[in-house]
Amino acid sequence: MVQHTGEIVAGAPVRAERAADTWVPLYRAGALCAGLAVVCYAVALVIVATTTAPPTSGGASVLAFVDAHRTEYIVRQLLWLVPSLFLMVVFLALAVALRVESRSFAAIAGLVAVTSWAVSFAWPTTGDGSLAMVVLSDKLADASTAVERAPFVAGAEVLIALNDVPAVIGVLQTLGILLISLLMLRGTFGPGVAWLGAVTGALGIVAEVLRPVLGWAYAFYGLLLFAWLVWVAIALWRHASGDTLG
Repeated sequence: MVQHTGEIVAGAPVRAERAADTWVPLYRAGALCAGLAVVCYAVALVIVATTTAPPTSGGASVLAFVDAHRTEYIVRQLLWLVPSLFLMVVFLALAVALRVESRSFAAIAGLVAVTSWAVSFAWPTTGDGSLAMVVLSDKLADASTAVERAPFVAGAEVLIALNDVPAVIGVLQTLGILLISLLMLRGTFGPGVAWLGAVTGALGIVAEVLRPVLGWAYAFYGLLLFAWLVWVAIALWRHASGDTLG
């Protein structure tokens, strides 16, 4: 009877290690996705800095710009939008990795973070424009009278306004970063990445709320986010390799 009990106890760590190993592909996928998100954002910033910016007002002017710079505009919007998919994987991986600290907290933080990035696909603007502008631009080009063009210009005006409005989605995204980072403070990934994430999340909430009045100062939050994602990519890869498993 004693021997049988010993076998169960001795086998428990082995089973636990095997269970942990089943999540290794997710951790590595999260690490790769964090890196890909940074690359997309970096390329988007290069395009923003080196190309002509779209007009920030006037629906007709914006649609004319989109028509004249169609490919560039589409690429620019996709580079801001596609990272949302990558970041869903990143935060899912983090939530799973951090479940050993607190299953409830990890579930809540993961739900807020993953959902907020998923919902960004349903939001009509990226903060730098909208793919819907391309459709409106095509419709405007096909219209032959001022009456036919009016609805498409009005639609563009609505999208311009939405770009300037603080989105609840942005606040939830930064809240997700803050919650995940607070859970990181318990030691799974080390204090450095945890504190950087906490600062990024806290400042990000303020930045999202005040985005219409911050102007270029909003980019400071973006730089913190890039730095944190690079660190997360490294931390998740090391976690998958067993460096931080325990």
